[in-house]
Amino acid sequence: MVDVAFDCSLDSGGKDPDSHSPSLRRFHKLLWSKPLPSGEMFDLDISGPKPFLVHNSSLGYFELTSDSITHSYRGRPTIKPLIELLPSPLREYASAPPWRIVDCTLFPGRRIEGKTTINGARGMNVKIDDRFDLTLECIRRHYLGEWSPLKDVLSRYEEFFSLFGSFKGYVDHFMFQDLVTEDYSEVKCYLPFQNFEENALPQGLESYTCYLEEMTAFIQSRSHRITKWCNENLPS
Repeated sequence: MVDVAFDCSLDSGGKDPDSHSPSLRRFHKLLWSKPLPSGEMFDLDISGPKPFLVHNSSLGYFELTSDSITHSYRGRPTIKPLIELLPSPLREYASAPPWRIVDCTLFPGRRIEGKTTINGARGMNVKIDDRFDLTLECIRRHYLGEWSPLKDVLSRYEEFFSLFGSFKGYVDHFMFQDLVTEDYSEVKCYLPFQNFEENALPQGLESYTCYLEEMTAFIQSRSHRITKWCNENLPS
């Protein structure tokens, strides 16, 4: 029922799969409609207006949207010439990355007080530049009450993050375990981490190659994890 290999750009009508792929919306509903750490059910409704998946219960009202967690930066001027220098599998991935459920997550989609959403903030902040490993580090710090480049925007959506109780609860719900250490105390960043002081965008061929290798390894592991969960929890 959840095809982890399906490229959701194929049924999005040439538009953004995050908001126009019916398969992606259905996959999100099937994967993330499950009990929270509190034991309460987190059902998602996809019958409402696109692009939202909606949860409405005593827990609160949440409008969530899909967001890609993998980026090849193939359109960036400093990255584009590096792609032709990559080994074949990485070159093919960087040139035309697929848009699969394993490459996506959900974040709150409605602006609060007209301010930017998490999706927008992590793309515009040069300390994050849409990298999900750095976004996850910001979320880890949010649960600890620590500073991060996304502190303000994550705090605006505290009601959403409180659903999961802790960083571990959040990571487990969305199956990000392969991007954190066994005790959940650290995020396994794709590139050497220097407390957000470094340029988030990979610099040079060696850095870009490492970034792609680490990111695709995480996605492959997450794909196996999601497939296993589906086999154990969803009807065939």
